Amino acid sequence: MSLWGATVITNLLSAIPVFGQDLVELIWTLKLCIFICCSVGIIKFIYFAGLESIGKINWSKVRGVKPTTSEDSKRLLAIPISFLGKLAGIIDGDGYIRVVASDSLRKFASISLLITLIHTELPLLILIKDTLGIGRIVGPYKNPKGEDTISLIFNKTELQQVLFPLFIYHGIFFLTYDRRAQYAKAIFLMEQGWTKMYDLPLLSETIKSKFIFSLPNSPLGYLNLPFFTFWVVGFSISEGSFLIKSNLDACFQLKQRTHIDLFEAFRILFNTTRKITNDSNYSQFSVSSKKDIQTVINFFSCPGNTLLGNKLIQYNNWISNLKKSNRYGSLNFNDSPM
Repeated sequence: MSLWGATVITNLLSAIPVFGQDLVELIWTLKLCIFICCSVGIIKFIYFAGLESIGKINWSKVRGVKPTTSEDSKRLLAIPISFLGKLAGIIDGDGYIRVVASDSLRKFASISLLITLIHTELPLLILIKDTLGIGRIVGPYKNPKGEDTISLIFNKTELQQVLFPLFIYHGIFFLTYDRRAQYAKAIFLMEQGWTKMYDLPLLSETIKSKFIFSLPNSPLGYLNLPFFTFWVVGFSISEGSFLIKSNLDACFQLKQRTHIDLFEAFRILFNTTRKITNDSNYSQFSVSSKKDIQTVINFFSCPGNTLLGNKLIQYNNWISNLKKSNRYGSLNFNDSPM
């Protein structure tokens, strides 16, 4: 009846001389646009009313975690993509998705995600935990270097219904080979509902899932990822260094296991001609010229690109030293966080 009424009323306008038919077509075009926009909005609201859990969760066997409510979903979806992109970068650098046998006899698969940092990074781990509303902090423990470390641990259920779905919703994914391989194994067991370690495929590359996004096929492709700049900030928190060398050269470095395209993307992002060093199974990005250091300062001064935790302290100390430097003192520091 609504369609019939609208048709009759608008057709009456066609009787207007000269531009009547054009007016009718314009009105119907506007109505169609409004209908499409409203329909897409309704569909998006229905589909994204809650985060989609990965696989089924047997709540009768879960302890200490409750199903997410619609209010939980609203709160989680309000977390800025800048924070989540940084978190993915931190996990790529200092995280570990553990898929291990929980016992030696039956080989049940235990899945968890750990972010392990030096003990002075406790405020950063608390920030991540409180923002997401999941996880538990354990430690301190001695690492192989004899340093006190602490870990933020997310269990399988928290990964299934909160962290991984939140990344997937925003199109955020891991970019380092090790983390992607670990993630693929965890996703496979979650999605299939299998619980034994021998259920896993021998090669993580053979695992296909709608929850696994493909890496870009070129360095430039990384820059087209909407979350990439935030990821670089998080990766810098884990794997970056702001240094003043013995010869008083300032230096910004990123180092990780060899990943040629990813590190070439760093070179493009920071607009430098410096070559990436690839040796001993590691890639290293390093810049020290005045032009390159200015680009680094500009990058970390952009809204959303502020560092967190100890790395922010290191960066601010670095900036303070640069301001006193004869070589770098003339750079623009106006927007640097302090």
